[in-house]
Amino acid sequence: MEEMIFYDRMQFAFTITFHYIFPQLTMGLSLMIVYFKWKFLRTKVAKYNEAAKFWMKIFALNFAMGVVTGIPMEFQFGTNWAKFSELTGGIIGQTLAMEGMFSFFLESSFLGLFLFGEKLLGQRLHFLTGFLVFLGSWASGFLIIATHSWMQHPVGYEILENGRYVLTNFSALFSNPWLMPAFLHNQMGSVITSSFVVAGIGAFYLLSNKHSEFGKLFVKTGVIFGLVSSILVAFPTGDWTAKNVAKYQPAAFAGMEGIFETEEGGAEIILIGQPDMENKRLDNKIAVPNVLSFLTYQNWDTQVKGLNEFDESVHPTNVPGLYYAYHIMVGLGTIFIGLMVLATIQLFRKKLYTTKWILWSLLFMIPFPYIANTTGWYTAELGRQPWLVYDLLRTVDGISPTVSSGNTLFTLLGFIGLYFLLGLLFLLLAGKIINKGPEQIKLN
Repeated sequence: MEEMIFYDRMQFAFTITFHYIFPQLTMGLSLMIVYFKWKFLRTKVAKYNEAAKFWMKIFALNFAMGVVTGIPMEFQFGTNWAKFSELTGGIIGQTLAMEGMFSFFLESSFLGLFLFGEKLLGQRLHFLTGFLVFLGSWASGFLIIATHSWMQHPVGYEILENGRYVLTNFSALFSNPWLMPAFLHNQMGSVITSSFVVAGIGAFYLLSNKHSEFGKLFVKTGVIFGLVSSILVAFPTGDWTAKNVAKYQPAAFAGMEGIFETEEGGAEIILIGQPDMENKRLDNKIAVPNVLSFLTYQNWDTQVKGLNEFDESVHPTNVPGLYYAYHIMVGLGTIFIGLMVLATIQLFRKKLYTTKWILWSLLFMIPFPYIANTTGWYTAELGRQPWLVYDLLRTVDGISPTVSSGNTLFTLLGFIGLYFLLGLLFLLLAGKIINKGPEQIKLN
């Protein structure tokens, strides 16, 4: 049984990690495309319009890859997680169906119009299609996170005699106290990814001395969006999300913060340390006293419960993984703020485009928002374990008992091979678009 659960979880973890490479860029990028198009309508400067069309090509490529890699996850609900789907389908099926029927088709329909309908529609309607693509992508994220939020903090449900969960209050899905903090935090993470990608590609153009006007535009736009989003992802959205974990999942909060023993007189915040699960402690830790209590409860002396306060049956099943995922996310987020602040200072000093070490840093940092977003999701998922639906349905009770671990391993290996090829194809096509650059027109 443990082997079966392991491979079921590994397959879903691999497929969703690869899949989320793409929507985390499209959600943030759609907002920046709307900005470029709006800027063109206001100023009539052609480079803004060409920038919008250039990035929509990148968006379309990511969107297509997201669709291809997203479909297998839907099937896994039936193949590997049949019991989970049977018991909770009456609830999560509604938001997932809404995401597919409304958000996906809104996004995909108007994406085509934006790419091919500019001359036919005119500039104002062309802007509207871009805005509807943005609306569809963010609505898609909202509905997916509404599903996820119910799994983290189930509300508005009733359990029938056959063990199935049904909604008793549809609006409770969207007034869930877990939803809005998680959604806003996730969207700011997506904007960070798109900001670093846009700024990084702009830096590449400036460093390679081609498409220099667009390079300056991309760097400037990416840095401004990146500064705002990297601050907002920490506060208030990250703070709000962490407080929800402390309130509704205290064992997960203790695990991600590395608190093994309850401390009287306020809890320290851990900067560095390595979990020692055998002795239930952190090795080689560097901590600041009382700060965690203040950040969580606005009181320096408030007690934060450690893992020792909870039965081991409800401890996160992988405390080291949870701890490291959380601290990688927070550490990278701190670096993002620092780099964007420095880049913004140079931008206002009118020296950013010639400060090569910052340009190289922006280019080098392109992969790291992807890592931060991924470890953020790992924090949420590892923190919820050993539950599929927190405090209601354990992971062990949601698998498909008739699907052997050998079958799951075989298909996992198939996914790894297929996604490796898809990844190479994506990098080849994206590299071709980036190397060609925006349309070379007379800029005014």
